Amino acid sequence: MEINKIGVLTSGGDSPGMNATIRAVVRTAKAKGIDVLGIRDGYKGLLAGDMINMTAKTVSDIIQRGGTILQTARCREFMQAEYQERGAHMCKVFGLDGLIVIGGDGSFQGAEKLANLGINTVGIPGTIDLDIACTDYTIGFDTAVNTAMDSINKIRDTSSSHSRCSIVEVMGRNAGHIALWCGITTGAELVLVPELPRPANEDIIKKILETKNRGKKHFLIVVAEGVGGCNELAAHIEEVTGIETRATILGYLQRGGAPTALDRLRASMMGAKAVDLLCEGKTKRVVAYVKGEYTDFDINEALTMRKPFDKYLYDLCDTLSQRY
Repeated sequence: MEINKIGVLTSGGDSPGMNATIRAVVRTAKAKGIDVLGIRDGYKGLLAGDMINMTAKTVSDIIQRGGTILQTARCREFMQAEYQERGAHMCKVFGLDGLIVIGGDGSFQGAEKLANLGINTVGIPGTIDLDIACTDYTIGFDTAVNTAMDSINKIRDTSSSHSRCSIVEVMGRNAGHIALWCGITTGAELVLVPELPRPANEDIIKKILETKNRGKKHFLIVVAEGVGGCNELAAHIEEVTGIETRATILGYLQRGGAPTALDRLRASMMGAKAVDLLCEGKTKRVVAYVKGEYTDFDINEALTMRKPFDKYLYDLCDTLSQRY
């Protein structure tokens, strides 16, 4: 099938590097003589026919910007067959020969439904959570980790000055990858992730006291969003040990900011790859980065895969926290 016009949208939670992806999609397509329509507000905008013509100039000076110039939204209606059919019809009304969806698992589920209705679709993994099983990397993860790491470093400075215990919650939804990376890169005494059973409060307190007895005067615990309970844990530690303890929830600041060089590079490569796949006649695919190579998977296969937890990295974090 000849590809003359494609659409691109960003869906679900935003992540740093989405703009770099959009830029790569548009400029790669234009270099191949393909027109591009930008769909605003994700699937919500698709249903409304909210599309704009995009040119090489449209995407000038956006590679360094966080967020997404196309805006994004969560569209619960798109989980229903009626709205999926309406979305497919809208693609045909606007003459789209292919659709590129930048987002996470939920966004890919929508792309799968459109593919089943005859729309050529390719997904690009854009989420800070690194929770898409088919790929070793998702756009926005590196920036989110660096943002969280920088914030934790600042918290640790004041924690050290006051001999406090600091508990910091990072994002990640039901995945602990951001927490684990931040735990290692900030030298945390303990990391709590949803993939493993949460230690009992008594065990956490024992770890803090053992560390204190070895001469440490301040302590850091990094908690994944999927574990939560930071405020309650902080109150309990302070009550039992007498150590001043503060909880900080970093929240959405991890989704913002200029993307790192790594996110800009990977986003650009994945955006170009998605256009290439459509031009090769492939559909219902997800772009992935696996063992140093850019590749692609069937969306159905990608959605059924489960990402293994890196227990080695977790154990390493625990080893590096010890003061022998």
